[in-house]
Amino acid sequence: MARQLDEQIAGRFPVGKRLRVLDVGMGRGTQALRLARAGHQVTGVERDATMIAAAREALAGQPEGIRERMRIVEGDGRDTGVHFLPGSFDVVLCHGVLMYVEEPDPLLAGLARMLAPGGLLSLLVRNGDALAMRPGLSGDWAGALAAYDTAAHLPRSRTDSDGGTPARLGLDVRADRLATLTAKLAGIGAPLHTWYGVRVFTDTAADGAAAPDDVETLLAVEERAGRTDPYRGVAALLHLCGVRG
Repeated sequence: MARQLDEQIAGRFPVGKRLRVLDVGMGRGTQALRLARAGHQVTGVERDATMIAAAREALAGQPEGIRERMRIVEGDGRDTGVHFLPGSFDVVLCHGVLMYVEEPDPLLAGLARMLAPGGLLSLLVRNGDALAMRPGLSGDWAGALAAYDTAAHLPRSRTDSDGGTPARLGLDVRADRLATLTAKLAGIGAPLHTWYGVRVFTDTAADGAAAPDDVETLLAVEERAGRTDPYRGVAALLHLCGVRG
């Protein structure tokens, strides 16, 4: 997902431009720190105290220049208008958050308002069009059959903003369909520019499994699948990139 995001940033903004980035639901700050290291000015919004503590600890270990480029705000993604003026950011990230929001429309509209004209909105969501894939591939036929008619994905916990596999704590989470989100993005003035699949082949890996020896080859395969039909359509996650008109 980081490679996909970098591709979109490079294609939209001048090389070397220091971007104003908002990461809503930043988790442990994986993407926020990565972008701060790349020279961008990053603001992370998070409401979970454990996640905030982990992000602050990670930030504290960075060189001074990086620490100065990253700000952490305690808050909910639905209250961005309280903290920031409309059009304040060039890039807005919302990764692994919509799945925990029962009514995502107000959140999405608020995120779009934070974007400057031409700004990039990056969403990472559970893929509602492929919920039967994981139980089906694992031989859970009853689970696969039930997944065709549900918008829930069971069980999941908080997904960090890097799109990594979360721990399983038995929490119900939502999933979103590509067609539905495409229409919503058009409605909030940030129409879909492109989309990718994330975790096409690796979603069936056991949680906590060690990385394979040929991880670079694995990433190359996933990256290729994430931009190629029909593979991207059955990915566990969808990475959608909208652009503010």
